[in-house]
Amino acid sequence: MRTLLISGALLAGTVCGFAQGMPQRREVYTKKLAPFVSSPQKIVDRMLEMAAIKPTDTVFDLGCGDGRILLQAAQKYHAKAVGIEIDSKLVEMTNQRIAGLGLQNQVKVMQGNLLEADLSTADVVTIYLLTQSNEVLRPRLEKMLRPGTRVVSYDYSVPGWKPKKIDRTGETQGGHVIYLYEMPPEKQP
Repeated sequence: MRTLLISGALLAGTVCGFAQGMPQRREVYTKKLAPFVSSPQKIVDRMLEMAAIKPTDTVFDLGCGDGRILLQAAQKYHAKAVGIEIDSKLVEMTNQRIAGLGLQNQVKVMQGNLLEADLSTADVVTIYLLTQSNEVLRPRLEKMLRPGTRVVSYDYSVPGWKPKKIDRTGETQGGHVIYLYEMPPEKQP
């Protein structure tokens, strides 16, 4: 019986010790608004095309993953691009790729929580998050984005917003939807 009690106490101590180390991991995980799933290149191209990217634009990709939207915005449209990504490994990998392409003056990827990022300089924002995540993000976008800023969302709508345009690709099962929104002009008092 004594051995069983000691074993139980050791197990409880081990579980408590393990659990004490968990909040950091859990905190990082709970800040993720969606899992990393790369967007197909044809979708990246269509998202940027729908946003009508110009060389004077700054494109923000929230949850930028491997940076493919950022790189395409810089290479094809000659726009500046900023990515926000919570996963440090993806940030490191993407920054290495940016350096390898010589785009460090045009593309930046920052590690952080997109719900805390300063989005005030964005002309275009791209997102591939879940609908619930878009709903959480919406008040921040409404507060920080200037009138006329385009928001392009892949596969998931932004609840409460009316899209300016909807593009449906592959109408059969497995098709995709891209939503284009534009921030409205400021309301006059």
